[in-house]
Amino acid sequence: MRADELSARAREIHFSSLVLDTHADTPQRLFFDQFDLGNRDAEGCVDIPRLREGGVGAIFFALWVPVEIQGGAATQRARDLFAATLKQIEMHSGELALSTSSNEVRAARAENKIAVLLGVEGGHAIDNDLGVLREFYAWGVRYMTLTHNAATEWADSSNDEPRHNGLTDFGKQVIREMNRLGILVDVSHVSDFTFYNVLETSRAPVIASHSCCRALCDAPRNLDDAMINALASRGGVIHITFHDSFLSQEYATANRALASEIASQEEAVSEKFGENEARNLMELQRLSNESIRAGKLPQVSWEKIVDHIDHAVDLAGADHVGVGSDFDGAFMPAGMEDASKFPAITEGLLRRGYGEADIRKILGENTLRVMDEADRIGQLLRSEKA
Repeated sequence: MRADELSARAREIHFSSLVLDTHADTPQRLFFDQFDLGNRDAEGCVDIPRLREGGVGAIFFALWVPVEIQGGAATQRARDLFAATLKQIEMHSGELALSTSSNEVRAARAENKIAVLLGVEGGHAIDNDLGVLREFYAWGVRYMTLTHNAATEWADSSNDEPRHNGLTDFGKQVIREMNRLGILVDVSHVSDFTFYNVLETSRAPVIASHSCCRALCDAPRNLDDAMINALASRGGVIHITFHDSFLSQEYATANRALASEIASQEEAVSEKFGENEARNLMELQRLSNESIRAGKLPQVSWEKIVDHIDHAVDLAGADHVGVGSDFDGAFMPAGMEDASKFPAITEGLLRRGYGEADIRKILGENTLRVMDEADRIGQLLRSEKA
């Protein structure tokens, strides 16, 4: 196939597929900056025009609560992010549809709407209360990332010293209640011990909503080969993320060498923008780009995303791989700066010999399958309890 024919075929596959991105931190922009998703913006990664241009038909918006916010304040932050997201869906009801199941995602697509799904990032947002978890489910939350960059009182994080050697007894209760409700358990950010505790406890398939392969980039949030295989053996899906530090070992190593300089930058940015995490991130992205131009950090290509997809597929098969960008929450590689660039992934997969059916699975069908399975098991568990 000639290059132009391949590109045309890739676009045909991409725009006829249901493309589902499992992780974007855009709610921070909606809450802090009252950003209007209807406007194509020069900053950030996600808005309706760029989702349309990129053929993204469904996206999980992460209600991310920083670990510095604890207790009832953490729950309130999640509520605030939810309210800001819901406001945008209502403002753009002709373009967006809040969706809680694969059927609703497909219904939104049939109406030419973008399906917006909800995840909570940081299990501390439930404030050790299963009633809050049930409240999240009632909003429409369909996955929860158990930890962020610090341990909760019931689960260890990949970026923190171990406190519990995995899950506590209450942590296992959280997993069981998530199963009963039909909320997917997300193991991105958890420690290795927590990961295996989750697989032992969960009756439903488990996802990693935004993680890469540790064999290609040795970062704690990435999954090693044994973890990817274990996740797949229980029907789960690893969603490859786009963050430079998790895609490229060269970038991650150089980034660590600049740790003191970056810490100073982060402190200065935090003083300037306060708790506005969206504005902080965009400023840090700008500084990172300056470091790349100055040669302090290497430029990472979007093709690294396809490298990680390849590795995960080689290990676990195409049924167990998806994509979770971390748009508006991480530093994007060259060529994947925002949601409009998504078709490059499909072309990259086609160039490497992937068949149409496998491409469609990776772009979104695998995620819809695990949502269906979590919902089926939730219904079964609720009927058993009744």
